[in-house]
Amino acid sequence: MAHLLVVDDEKTIRQALTEILSDESYEVSQAGDGEEAWEMIQSNSYDAVLCDIKMPKMDGIELLDKVVEAGVDVPFIMISAHGTIETAVDATKKGAYDFIQKPPDLNRLLLTVRNALDKSTLQTETKRLKKKISKAFDIIGQSDPISEIKTTIEKVAPTDARVLITGENGTGKELVARWLHDKSARSAGPLVEVNCAAIPSELIESELFGHEKGSFTSAHKQRSGKFEQATGGTLFLDEIGDMSLSAQAKVLRALQESQITRVGGDKKIKVDVRVLAATNKDLKKEIEEGNFREDLYHRLSVMIIQVPALRDRKEDIPLLVDHFLNQISTEYGTVPKKITDKALKQLAEYSWTGNIRELRNIVERLIIMSNDEITHEDVKKYVEI
Repeated sequence: MAHLLVVDDEKTIRQALTEILSDESYEVSQAGDGEEAWEMIQSNSYDAVLCDIKMPKMDGIELLDKVVEAGVDVPFIMISAHGTIETAVDATKKGAYDFIQKPPDLNRLLLTVRNALDKSTLQTETKRLKKKISKAFDIIGQSDPISEIKTTIEKVAPTDARVLITGENGTGKELVARWLHDKSARSAGPLVEVNCAAIPSELIESELFGHEKGSFTSAHKQRSGKFEQATGGTLFLDEIGDMSLSAQAKVLRALQESQITRVGGDKKIKVDVRVLAATNKDLKKEIEEGNFREDLYHRLSVMIIQVPALRDRKEDIPLLVDHFLNQISTEYGTVPKKITDKALKQLAEYSWTGNIRELRNIVERLIIMSNDEITHEDVKKYVEI
């Protein structure tokens, strides 16, 4: 049942609104002025507030300002007999959900309340999902290398500096990229990922920069590329060491000029992106062998973050195992299984050539194949140690 707060200095109006809303199965509380309402909002949780504007002690706009300043996330529906277009605009600019004139039309009032509650529910669900997603992409670990990475991210993320993320396959380079984006001023913008190793060399330029209709055989319509799609946000070039030299030249030009040209086109398109790149290759060696442009390397590597292999941070394995036990069990809709200390010790002795990705797969296998508790016998049986 939604809990509403009605704020009005006229008792008859408060009572009338309370009766109307109670008949719709809402729980309703009342406040006679802004000061009383402010005290109630600080000590209670409301799903929506219906608030008069002209009141003694503290008027509705002052109350709205206090609520917004305090970061209380509750929709405000302003109600006033002295309403003008300017008043309505001012209220909505300050954060009010809607403005209704007195005496309110009953259908309009109830529809506005329902829509405000729907919006509030949607925002709450969105926050919950974002929190769930954020938790799913958390960087787990307390070892010195991981602590150093987290500290570096906190310093680098708020800037627009380009970052080159290096490390073996399965170490979690994409998690570092996601953290850099989420903690940046661009977090409200898109995070667009391109796996350079998964795209054929003849298509990588079209994928990155887009193409004009008819620019090649299968180009049946105009298409924007990843640089355009990431404008205002972050472009993550994963496995950039596998990018062709011709595409590297175009990426370098895009970084230098902050503009791109679609394949088959001649119009220059302005782009505003922060570029993060990742690779499992030794790019300095690739430069020596003529496979990677040195000037592009220096453009990309303003900051370098080396993600350690799991064998170099074995003290994090118990934390990672616990994280995966909970995460996978949640996905399966089952109660998380326990694991014995002896089994954990065995897992810590493994070489983990596939790093964190391999560890997660092993934990999932153990969850499926073991009984109520994962034992060292299960590890011996289902893990090739």
